[in-house]
Amino acid sequence: MGRDVIVALDFPNAENTFNFLSKFENHNQKPFVKIGMELFYAEGQKIVREIKARGHKIFLDLKLHDIPNTVKSAMRSLSKLNVDMLNVHAEGSIEMMKAAVEGLTNDNGERPLLIAVTLLTSISQEVMNNELLISRPLDEVVTAYAQNVFKAGLDGVVCSPLEAGKIHENVNKNFLTVTPGIRFADNDKGDQARVTTPLKAKELGSDFIVVGRPITKAENPVEAYEKCINEFCKG
Repeated sequence: MGRDVIVALDFPNAENTFNFLSKFENHNQKPFVKIGMELFYAEGQKIVREIKARGHKIFLDLKLHDIPNTVKSAMRSLSKLNVDMLNVHAEGSIEMMKAAVEGLTNDNGERPLLIAVTLLTSISQEVMNNELLISRPLDEVVTAYAQNVFKAGLDGVVCSPLEAGKIHENVNKNFLTVTPGIRFADNDKGDQARVTTPLKAKELGSDFIVVGRPITKAENPVEAYEKCINEFCKG
């Protein structure tokens, strides 16, 4: 699976989701899509199966974070959905992440990609220091979390594009970096604190970028998607 753009389907219901996806019916490439908490909690497993049946690769973004046995059991259930990528929170510990791998792996030893969130891109150094009471530099914490994810046997991390290169250098060059916080140069940052453009994310070493509002809220979503593909995947 090479470098790709993942479109975040941050919609409240199936109707809005399929209205959006219908814009790509005649497109030569079915977008890789992300189903997050909002849509999954509203529509359940059915919408995952419907989108998969339409030919889309799926990143199921539920960020599991619980005791190891609970996460293992949850992953065993989610493994039946045949998605392409899932995630957990790295803060849940190496033991929890190992349990997630075990629950997700089928009897043939195969499983989807499994990644872990380091720190949410809405977290700044100030928030980390003053609210979470973590005093170390943000990039040092992200790198340490990523090293734990690698030790646990996962495939990569969710991180800011600003941290992708350092993670490749300090963990493993083939360790995947999946990076939200993507905006075009003329977009507002919204609630993201650590953001960059698709082109800059490519230069920084991101393997996948997750793009929501710059595509889903665009006047022409297909054109915005193609702009992301051209900046991030080509050349």
